[in-house]
Amino acid sequence: MMHFRNATVASLVLLTLSAGASFALDRKLTVYNKSGYTITEFYGSNSGSDNWEEDILGKDVLPPGGSVTIDFNDGTGYCMFDFLVKFEDGDEMTDKIDVCTVGTYNITN
Repeated sequence: MMHFRNATVASLVLLTLSAGASFALDRKLTVYNKSGYTITEFYGSNSGSDNWEEDILGKDVLPPGGSVTIDFNDGTGYCMFDFLVKFEDGDEMTDKIDVCTVGTYNITN
């Protein structure tokens, strides 16, 4: 009986440490506009969300050849984020990225 309790406590400690590690991961991503079009809106929401949240660029735009670094740490612990990119010509694209393992994201259109 003593071995079972020790194994349970050890499992709980490991689970707590691994959960804490996912919160400590770097979620900063540098987005490069390698398309020939200005990006007018950029949305990034964790994959558990049902909406796009706010436009990350706000009143700014991301011109061709430009870049911006975004911190996607929203406090939820999510690593998978859905992206919606809107271009000046009206085109849109969506993508899903693991922001915990990727440091750069190239947008081509």
